[in-house]
Amino acid sequence: MKTNEKKGIITKVAQRIFSKYGLIKTTVDEIAKAARMGKASLYHYFKSKEDIFREVVEKENRFLKEKINEAINNEHTPQKKIRAYIMTRMKYLSELANIHSALKDDYLDHYAFIEKIRERTFQEEIATIKAILKEGVKNGIFSIRDIELTSFAIISALKGLEYPWSVKTSLPEIEKNIDKLMEILFNGIIKR
Repeated sequence: MKTNEKKGIITKVAQRIFSKYGLIKTTVDEIAKAARMGKASLYHYFKSKEDIFREVVEKENRFLKEKINEAINNEHTPQKKIRAYIMTRMKYLSELANIHSALKDDYLDHYAFIEKIRERTFQEEIATIKAILKEGVKNGIFSIRDIELTSFAIISALKGLEYPWSVKTSLPEIEKNIDKLMEILFNGIIKR
């Protein structure tokens, strides 16, 4: 079996175990056993449990970005692109427990690689929303004075809603809430 195939198997079983028990409670022994290999063999492919977790989180992050880009590219208006972005992000974050944990859990703050993933993901999300907003301004759909700040505000608001929506709210309810937020975002709260 090739190295990439073996790493793929380890990553796949680790993804399942980490999502169930988290980084702290998962042991290398559990991962090795689930991958049907010895602990020493596992260390041939990964240096540490944290290294495996990093690989799992990066894998989930790539998958999430693919799904978001696919959803955005299937829409034709900036409004629908923003909605597709938010819906896809919320749907898959609740399914991808490890990236969700890496992005929100305070107990992971001291891991440098987690902070790098968080910062990179945050900047990528801002860039995605910024591109959609620019398209909307260019097409005369949006009137935005500060696209950078608006992108930052949208992503920050989403991050604040991640936990309550992913834990306490069903997907149909999240969809209703997103539609209400889109109405506020696009129409404002000022009486006209």
